[in-house]
Amino acid sequence: MNKISNIGSLLKRIYRFYSNELLNSMQKKGFTDLRASFLEVLFFICENKGPTIKHIGEGCGLKKQTMTSHLNELEKRGYIKRKVNLADKRAQKIFLTEYGEKFKLNLFQSVAELEQDYTSVIGEVELLRVEHLLENFHLKITEDTHEVQGVLM
Repeated sequence: MNKISNIGSLLKRIYRFYSNELLNSMQKKGFTDLRASFLEVLFFICENKGPTIKHIGEGCGLKKQTMTSHLNELEKRGYIKRKVNLADKRAQKIFLTEYGEKFKLNLFQSVAELEQDYTSVIGEVELLRVEHLLENFHLKITEDTHEVQGVLM
């Protein structure tokens, strides 16, 4: 297996493990109606006050159809509400409901617990090193992608 394929495979396995751990933790806290794919969208909404649907889609790397489906489900389940964007009446901003705010507190607590678990496995310095390495790698490959797209357009 070549290096980039191996890196992709490892990242996918780590992400799936992390997502499942986080989902299990949230289910134990009473949020039993979620799927792992919803967590990424909700996490983005929790970290960004009133993002637009487009902003969430870009941040999560999801297509508009997938975003619409996820947001419809999350709204039905009582986690989010939509409001018209006053700056652009054609767009909607997404906010957490009261139940969504309760979810947010539990989500951040679960993330902190997972971080403690991972720190106990590889140590704080190594975990920080991995985070910085991945941030730098992501930045560099997305910069190159945007430069190449700009040249081709």
